[in-house]
Amino acid sequence: MFPARMDSPLASDIAKAMMDGFNRHYRLFRTESARAKHRFETADWHGQQRAQRERIEFYDLRVLECSNRLEREFKAGEQPMDVWQQVKLLYIGLLVDHHQPELAETFFNSVTTKILHRSYFQNDFIFVRPAVSTEYIESAESEKRPTYRAYYPSLQNMQATVLQMVQDFDLRVPFGDLQRDAQRVASSITQRLQNNKLRANFQLQVLSGLFFRNKGCYIVGKLINGFEELGFALPVLHHTDGRLVIDAALYGEDDMLLLFSFARAYFMVDMEVPSAYVQFLRSLMPRKPRNEIYNALGLAKQGKTLFYRDFLHHLRHSSDKFRIAPGIKGMVMLVFDLPSFPYVFKVIKDFYPPPKDTSREQIKGKYLLVKQHDRVGRMADTLEYSNVGFPRDRFEPELLAEIEKFAPSQLQITASASDGAQEVIIRHVYIERRMIPLNIYLQEAFDAGGADAANASPAAQFAFQQIERGVVEYGNAIKDLVAANIFPGDMLWKNFGVTRHGKVVFYDYDEIEYITDCNFRRVPAPRNEEEEMSGEIWYSVGPKDVFPETFAPFLLGNPAVRSVFMKHHADLLDVQFWQSHKERITQGYVHDVFPYDREKRFEPV
Repeated sequence: MFPARMDSPLASDIAKAMMDGFNRHYRLFRTESARAKHRFETADWHGQQRAQRERIEFYDLRVLECSNRLEREFKAGEQPMDVWQQVKLLYIGLLVDHHQPELAETFFNSVTTKILHRSYFQNDFIFVRPAVSTEYIESAESEKRPTYRAYYPSLQNMQATVLQMVQDFDLRVPFGDLQRDAQRVASSITQRLQNNKLRANFQLQVLSGLFFRNKGCYIVGKLINGFEELGFALPVLHHTDGRLVIDAALYGEDDMLLLFSFARAYFMVDMEVPSAYVQFLRSLMPRKPRNEIYNALGLAKQGKTLFYRDFLHHLRHSSDKFRIAPGIKGMVMLVFDLPSFPYVFKVIKDFYPPPKDTSREQIKGKYLLVKQHDRVGRMADTLEYSNVGFPRDRFEPELLAEIEKFAPSQLQITASASDGAQEVIIRHVYIERRMIPLNIYLQEAFDAGGADAANASPAAQFAFQQIERGVVEYGNAIKDLVAANIFPGDMLWKNFGVTRHGKVVFYDYDEIEYITDCNFRRVPAPRNEEEEMSGEIWYSVGPKDVFPETFAPFLLGNPAVRSVFMKHHADLLDVQFWQSHKERITQGYVHDVFPYDREKRFEPV
């Protein structure tokens, strides 16, 4: 029970210091996000990438600052629990009329759990459930800059309305031909109206913050026509002549899901009321969990909080058990899942068989690299947790035995603080979206007769098309990674997955390297017959040496796969492909990687 009195000056000071810490965090986060507009206008692509990496570290730095202050000024860790209960209630009072209450609650949890022992991680001391509603929060800037702007065009002035909509963002770089771009967008809107008929309430609602990522800037909104709503996004890019151009018009949930994919870098967008942006975006993508939208906006800690709440809710309403994940077991990660839950859980093993030569810290470093890097739609984002408690009775015995054998340092079985039931504590775990492993995806097609391209049956032809899609997408994924300065390392099919949109995504990070750190070489010609006939590698190989022509024996053993691969991606076996990309990246070139198909561009190139 909470104490009846809340008259502790110490509790009040701790609550205020905690709020000061959060307000400082969000002020810095928002300032850095707002600067993205200037970096876009000046085409400072390296600065944009650097800012995206550095902003990810802001949260942990502010939590550490705040925790240190509370210990230094108030000896917070030594205070009795009735003081901490008062701190929480007083903090809730500070959230009244706050514009980021959900983020402030999560910040409170982060600081508190850094100070208190795990046995106190319960509702009395942290926000297990939100205490303050985020519905209908009004921005203090609402008169000058509301969360979204509404426009009411007619068919006759659609172009003028689009023109005004773009000009309202006040981009300080001229467009090459904004009248033309506005006409293209207006025509595409008109084409999507049923029978070209506008209802009485026809309007365009457009979020007032621009969305920046890498070399792109996006205007995001929705069309409302009667009972119909349709999300849209307009990518704005720098043309080769330095002026701006609206590159495409994206419409509908599928396009928006690809734009906000978990396999892409986080957006930078200046938001005073982030929950209002999330609510708006959720109306465009109702299938996308709120936690993933917060992640896409760069608010990863809030995404983690919501994911964990969703996970606990799912556990309460399901009864299946955690199991060893299907598929080929990895040498570095132990992977398990819950069949009814669309994610996998990955634990770093304590030891790795030869030829793996790595360490836990190196592997964690690779995952951090991916978190901070531009994932270009080809590397799955991960949620990282420490000391996660699972009900022991939900674990298959085989899974527990597997963890005890390969990762004993990561496992603790203890009684729960709340009800005494046994808990499995995993000390460190990565969680990512479950996908169909590409090797399984292809094997299903082989089993359906897809390897026989001459088989005219509909089932066999469909299976062959599945093989073709998978192999072409696999090569596209590698080329997108190369453009982002990433060498996957282990390129086997099992390390890639297929998303629900049919995109191939890489998810095994323990061997990735920067392209610019690799040395791409041709296999030297043998100097004599003995070397030519040798079954062993007879030439010297450095730790960062890569021989692209040697990929084929490992990847292209199946004739059907080889045929498709050589037709579309034979250049991946050519050392010149890799060397030329490395050289361009070294010279400072930042590649364009589009989060939409090239045929959607107004002027495809």
